Amino acid sequence: MNRPVPTFGPALALVCLIAAASTARARAARASTVRASAVRGERVTTAKPPIRLGFFTRLLDQADAAERYRLAIAQIVQAERCGFDSAWIAQHHFHEDEGGLPAPFVFLAQVAARTSRIRLGTGIVTLPLELPIRVAEDAAVLDLMCGGRLEVGIGPGGNLSAYEAFGLDSAERTALLVRHHRVLRDAWAGRPLLGGDRLYPPNPGLVDRLWQATFSVEGARRAGAAGDGLMLSRTQPRPAEAPHLSLPDIQHPMIDAYLEALPPDRAPRILASRTVFVADDRNEALLLAEIGLARQRARYAAIGRKGFVEGMSVHDQIAAMDIHMGNSDDVIASLRADSTLARATDLTVQSHSIDPPHEFILRSIELVAGAVAPALGWVRSGGAAARRIA
Repeated sequence: MNRPVPTFGPALALVCLIAAASTARARAARASTVRASAVRGERVTTAKPPIRLGFFTRLLDQADAAERYRLAIAQIVQAERCGFDSAWIAQHHFHEDEGGLPAPFVFLAQVAARTSRIRLGTGIVTLPLELPIRVAEDAAVLDLMCGGRLEVGIGPGGNLSAYEAFGLDSAERTALLVRHHRVLRDAWAGRPLLGGDRLYPPNPGLVDRLWQATFSVEGARRAGAAGDGLMLSRTQPRPAEAPHLSLPDIQHPMIDAYLEALPPDRAPRILASRTVFVADDRNEALLLAEIGLARQRARYAAIGRKGFVEGMSVHDQIAAMDIHMGNSDDVIASLRADSTLARATDLTVQSHSIDPPHEFILRSIELVAGAVAPALGWVRSGGAAARRIA
């Protein structure tokens, strides 16, 4: 049965303000230790409180749109039941094999009605394609309706052909992102907009829950300078001059730039997304990976990227796409070898590009929460222990 959408009054608003202030103080207290290590050129390997655990979906189940949405909601409900701290959904326009959801706030409103505790995030809204004031309005209303659980991730997106459909030039996407980001923050903060109007309802708390996704050192530096969270991808292209560079070797300089640019009063928020698929049996996981990655190879061929995976075995493809899969012990060992995670405040897991059937995603969520994440230092329901991933 669906939960009713709650109503809110002044008492809840006061509680949300107190909670936000407490969270900000905790983040600031941790920031000085992390920043001092970064300035000394050290790589931070310990963080407090424990790493937060998130679930991410691009809504890619092998089904029509309505069924994809139903299954994704069930997966998020399962993540909340298993104790995950957050759930994130991606926005994609036009290409159903890349992502199944063009309207993230509409979808999250339904998820909010079906959940009560788990934080709900966009990973990401393609902000250059949107009217930033409309994004600010939708986010502000949704955040009030879900009791202050919204996190807003933004970025330029990877589908450059969408810019033409929206009447925009993809070459201007960074400039558009920067400009729309400024409007978004001003609107939530209640500052006057062009013409003198102010956003209603204002929601200044969302300024502290804004994240930026990037593939570049410069993008990470921009996120840090703004005081936003940094979202790191599950995988990303290797430089032509260093095709065998590891994902941590690419992402550590991004984290360095982010921390160096972060204002002194802002605590780091670093979300590392990773492809994680856990099954009860290693051979079962491999069989499902072979099926899913064959679909991925076909998609690459259709968009002219056949050379990326051509001639690879499934094991080579798993390595090339930075996939962590197998039984619980396999995945624990694989994630422990990922040194980026030692510097992350949030680990977000997704099953893409394996994309197994729904029931296996539900089981993977259960195994991540029951075995994998605790072995990495995650404490269910926000315990206070320190964590180390080494």
